[in-house]
Amino acid sequence: MKKQIQQHAMYSLLAILLSMICLSKGFAESLQQPQQVIQNVSDTLQKKLQDKTFSQDFPQVVLFVKNVIDPHTDFNKIAPMVLGKYWNTATPDEQTRFKQEFQTLLTRVYARAFVEYNDWTIRYLPVVTAGDATKVIVKTSVLQPSIQPIEVNYRMLLDNGEWKVYDILIDGVSLVTNYRSTFSNEIQNKGSLTAVNDDLAKRNADALSTK
Repeated sequence: MKKQIQQHAMYSLLAILLSMICLSKGFAESLQQPQQVIQNVSDTLQKKLQDKTFSQDFPQVVLFVKNVIDPHTDFNKIAPMVLGKYWNTATPDEQTRFKQEFQTLLTRVYARAFVEYNDWTIRYLPVVTAGDATKVIVKTSVLQPSIQPIEVNYRMLLDNGEWKVYDILIDGVSLVTNYRSTFSNEIQNKGSLTAVNDDLAKRNADALSTK
């Protein structure tokens, strides 16, 4: 009798595990392509950054995050949007340098956030868009233990058949708009984009220093 109960318990556990696998698979398949991009990036980051030994090496973490998010982020669109009116008056060298340094800034800021808050799940809201749309907003809620859900929405565009992020809204605040205001003030205070690039490069180097 005891053996039969144990077997029944094992079969029940196996059935639960199989149903969880099927549900996970069904959930992933139910997501639309732009949502799948966000989910795949999130899964990749979360899995790797749960390794405490790896996450203690911050420069290594930043490089990993960069390699994961770069293919799915349109920095060629983000950089001009962030600089606004200053982009058109900048030299090609200033534009290139700003894009590189801003990309590093954004990557290390998000790398730090991922390291400090790596226990998250994402709830997706339906994407309402036409089948031939080239721009969408992926609406999500980021759920963490003992913390109020955070609304994170991704503005994405279709670029050569791939969906890429070009802005992120956190609780309604646009990343692009926020940084545009910040850098506009810095350019006015420092007198030039070159001075801002120099300062940004120094801050990035200091943050990534292993000393």
